[in-house]
Amino acid sequence: MAVIIGISGGSGSGKSRLAHELADALGRDRVTVLPFDAYYKDLRDMPEAERAKVNFDHPDSLDADLFGSHLDALRDGLDVCVPVYDFARHQRADDLTILPAHDIVIAEGILLFAFDAIAERCDFRVFRRCPEDVRFERRLARDVDERGRTPESVREQFDRSVAPMHDQFVEPSLVHAQRIVEHGEDLDAVVADLAAQIAGATV
Repeated sequence: MAVIIGISGGSGSGKSRLAHELADALGRDRVTVLPFDAYYKDLRDMPEAERAKVNFDHPDSLDADLFGSHLDALRDGLDVCVPVYDFARHQRADDLTILPAHDIVIAEGILLFAFDAIAERCDFRVFRRCPEDVRFERRLARDVDERGRTPESVREQFDRSVAPMHDQFVEPSLVHAQRIVEHGEDLDAVVADLAAQIAGATV
């Protein structure tokens, strides 16, 4: 059975970077990285004007049941078909990504530990904590450069939903974490330490 590592933290906290650097350290041929961001609910049946009003920072926006079933399948050594989410149109694309099973699974996402059933599936739980101003600047750069957003729309969404949902759901979920990685910690040292622990558990 595969070992499942959960990595969570606020938007822009550096959790995805930590997940991928850890995957590199463990060996990509041994690791499956499963992003919770791919599991937003499909809103294709909702008028486009209404989709943008949905609070995508609330746990209800995610298909936790499908994500959990895919974690179970990967743990059992079965490949999974991961949804491809179109963030511009707020719906799932028609394509799927086939994700092969390996003996280590890294699940990463903002609200990963907000679901008890997801947190309980993780053998190792890591939370990346980062100050709000740093998280906003990183999100601003990403959304403008990669998603074609305006700085004004990014700020409005951050103030309206990202920050409040972080305070209500994301930050409290760190109680599930076995390891909290603070902003400013030496990431190379953190990755080496985590890789050693995980490698020891998979021998």
